[in-house]
Amino acid sequence: MPRSLRNLLFLAACLLALTSGTSPRAQTADSAVSLTPGPKPPDVPVEWKQLVGMYRDGQDKATVIILERDQRLFFRDSKGASHQIQEQKQTLWFNGGDGRTYAFTEDRDVAGSVTALHHQLESYKRVDAGSDPAHFYRVRPVKPIDQLRAIALAERPPEETGPFRKPELAELVTLDSGFHLDIRYARADNFLGTPVYSEARAFLERPAAEALVLHKLEPVGYGLLVHDAYRPWYVTKIFWDATPAEGKIFVADPKKGSRHNRGCAVDLTLYDLASGRSVEMPGLWDEMSPRSFPNFPGGTSLERWHRDLLRRAMESEGFTVNEDEWWHFDFKDWKLYAILDTPFEELNGAGPKR
Repeated sequence: MPRSLRNLLFLAACLLALTSGTSPRAQTADSAVSLTPGPKPPDVPVEWKQLVGMYRDGQDKATVIILERDQRLFFRDSKGASHQIQEQKQTLWFNGGDGRTYAFTEDRDVAGSVTALHHQLESYKRVDAGSDPAHFYRVRPVKPIDQLRAIALAERPPEETGPFRKPELAELVTLDSGFHLDIRYARADNFLGTPVYSEARAFLERPAAEALVLHKLEPVGYGLLVHDAYRPWYVTKIFWDATPAEGKIFVADPKKGSRHNRGCAVDLTLYDLASGRSVEMPGLWDEMSPRSFPNFPGGTSLERWHRDLLRRAMESEGFTVNEDEWWHFDFKDWKLYAILDTPFEELNGAGPKR
């Protein structure tokens, strides 16, 4: 929304407030408080963040989770039972439900992150990307990306029957300066390890874009950091063809098209208004692991609070979270728009040319 229009709306709210007795800023603050998933938890020591994560037994493949809750560490076993942990000199202790005491020693790398846990003859290896965004997940593409791009550009999206609304893709940063962008598909730090987009831009169909202007987050100190929005169909085709079978749960089938292709899906997170830095979540963006699920029980209390705050804010404006990705939200009217394959180069604020 242009700032001038937002100011007019604010003035109108002021006039309304004169008769209602409530200031618009107070109303905004009240709505922000209603968004928060309870009191904001305190952060935890870095050493705990380096331990919190998912670990898998090399023999029976059982996965356990180390998490923080209420300023305490817990060991969540493969059956879902949680046991409070005591930590001392890189050794974890807890009492199991069978009355026995279990001790695990830690392996930490030079940066201090835990890489493995050992208990007698059992070894649990760290199987998530950790807390460092530089440790993003990568897949080994089935074929070279240049070859897959040529194949995708030579094909066309699936045919659909309408009627559909006329597309009107709006560039987010032209609507509001509060949007921050981190378009990693235009860089090499993404799951394919190579740029896929030609330009670092973000578009949505105008109703979705205007709903995304979430100034109600400002009173609690957050803004929106966008990783991806409208995605041309040929890119969805590249993602699908490049991803091995075990990772296809996290990519859309080009035969059906993606809601990103319709300009009605957005990948995003929160950033801290004071520092400008993205906040920590239970898992990293585009991480192909259970940490990506919106209900993943691990992480820290603050990370889960951030994730739930983002979800509540987005749901309040007509977006729905993807069941496999905490960062992916679909706009309520996505079915009313057709799949598009217009490259970013052809979008200059006037909508798609084809």
